[in-house]
Amino acid sequence: MSYRILGVTGCPTGIAHTFMAQEALEKAAAEKGVSIKVETHGQQGIENGFTADEIRDAEVIIVAADKNVDIERFNGKKLINVSVSKGIKQSDALIERALSGDVSVYHTDKQYEGSAGATEEKVSVWRQIYVHLMNGVSHMIPFVVAGGVMIAISFMFGIYSADPTSDQYNPIAEQMNTIGGVAMGLMVPILSAFIAQSIANRPGMIIGFITGLIAADNGTGFLGGIVSGFLSGLIMVMLVKLLKGLPKQLDGLKSIFLYPVLGIFIAGFIVWYLSIPMEMINQTMMDFISGFQYSSPIILGLLIGSMSAFDMGGPVNKAAYVTGTVLLAEGNYLFMAGVSAACIAPPLATGFAVIFGRKYYSADERSAGLVNFLLGSTHITEGAIPFAAKRPLTIIPILMIGSSIAAILTYLFQVEVPAPHGGFIVLPIVTHALLWVAAILLGSIVAGYLMSLDQKRAANRLAIAEGVTEFEDNIEIDSGSDAVSTEETLKFDAKQIHLDHDLKDKQEALEFIAATAVEDGISNDRSAVLNGLLAREAQSSTGMENGIAIPHVADASVKMPSLIVVRNRQGIDWPAMDGKDTSFIISILVPEGSGDKHLKILADISRKLVHESVIKRLHASNSKEEIKEILLEEK
Repeated sequence: MSYRILGVTGCPTGIAHTFMAQEALEKAAAEKGVSIKVETHGQQGIENGFTADEIRDAEVIIVAADKNVDIERFNGKKLINVSVSKGIKQSDALIERALSGDVSVYHTDKQYEGSAGATEEKVSVWRQIYVHLMNGVSHMIPFVVAGGVMIAISFMFGIYSADPTSDQYNPIAEQMNTIGGVAMGLMVPILSAFIAQSIANRPGMIIGFITGLIAADNGTGFLGGIVSGFLSGLIMVMLVKLLKGLPKQLDGLKSIFLYPVLGIFIAGFIVWYLSIPMEMINQTMMDFISGFQYSSPIILGLLIGSMSAFDMGGPVNKAAYVTGTVLLAEGNYLFMAGVSAACIAPPLATGFAVIFGRKYYSADERSAGLVNFLLGSTHITEGAIPFAAKRPLTIIPILMIGSSIAAILTYLFQVEVPAPHGGFIVLPIVTHALLWVAAILLGSIVAGYLMSLDQKRAANRLAIAEGVTEFEDNIEIDSGSDAVSTEETLKFDAKQIHLDHDLKDKQEALEFIAATAVEDGISNDRSAVLNGLLAREAQSSTGMENGIAIPHVADASVKMPSLIVVRNRQGIDWPAMDGKDTSFIISILVPEGSGDKHLKILADISRKLVHESVIKRLHASNSKEEIKEILLEEK
């Protein structure tokens, strides 16, 4: 089947606005008798995806999204690109504009032909940088996790089990260590490649991968990978513009010859020569560090901790580590103890961060953070890099604080570590082993807590900047759950609907919901439910539009997914998208870790609330059974 219009909707932090925009576009198209298919990019992935034939036959594409979606497939098609909020509020205008023909044509070089419409929005420079960076980080994570786990398991056979000259040598351990090392070695090139790909598409990825290898081989670490990725992408964009005037017949030559050859020539030499000074700086730092080996434990720990966490496997980190190994040969086991503690702390900190702030991290980030407990315990610092790469200006200083605390305490406790690697596996040969573990854990916990606060701030700032009134990452997602209907998913009967109340404000309304949850047997802890609801509101208001709010909470005290509905006689000041007071409250309560069931409830309700007829019926009905049927009926 072909469609005149294709739509893409997606919000960066949740699901409600994704499906509200979908429903609004479908409704507006139906009213005008126009066929439309809408692809959604929610927390459960891409749903209702397009086929190549559907894209080819469509007249116009409407992208209403606040997240990076694949628009390269729409090359040569008329494209309207707006925020998800406009997809909800201005769906009629978007459909009208799509039908008017006054729409620009999209091309893969990210330039537009024709008159630029007022509907397209400019994205801030910082937002573009963030999207490009995260494209690299998200592709890098599996390499770090897979390689790190393989190396960590190889250490289980013995610290030197991969060394053929050691009595501990085991061929299986050597192979695992080598395979893991190959995966970890691809970390920087992959980071660089996909940053460049996000900027300049496929040509950028090719050059980014090569310059990433140069950065890795020359020891510039992941910071070098970030620089090489952005540099390669920008150079490729420049080349595309410079060669745009060549005859159309040379397009094939540009793709397979001119772009890669000129790109690697320019970017490769720049990255190569940028890395040359690093060797000199590295040697200078090693000489400088060794001079501090007998200084104050606080000064030495602060220096070693800061250096070890600065680039986590890069030249600054390696300067501290190599100095430690050199001093080991001279019999100084104290120095290496601080270096090891400072290297172990960052990955452990990320594990504590996803525990402290789990609702602000994605499922992939939570998994990576938990895996980092294993990586950190075996002295694999690189597991923290994907987290640091997201916001290096804030995360790296936090990790430096944690590593410094671990190193300072290690030196104060006079811990000695005679092995250059291995993490907690070498505890049997560590002096004051328990104090060493305590020092590392304290530094990791402090850094992890600070990271969780930074992640919370960043998540809320991103939601506000993109016009999203609802931060929805506070409830667990399990994309492998079986699909079920809303009615099968939750506890909801007429007695959970409360009409004609005189609640004075939002606080009183939330207190009423928490108390009702206990009375109805939904939860056994009123305070936990109330605190969860208040914490959710503190992130951003759950007020929607047309006098409706959807507060929600995930808490261990909740026995099963449930709804509590409250209709108030007068409006309550509950910040909403349209600025109106709230009088109809639909509260969703789910057990913590309940999978994606709450998402299905939230998505289903959000779809219904796009329809004006549904909203009018909810406000007007005096029948609890009817309200229940309205909220559960299929739309």
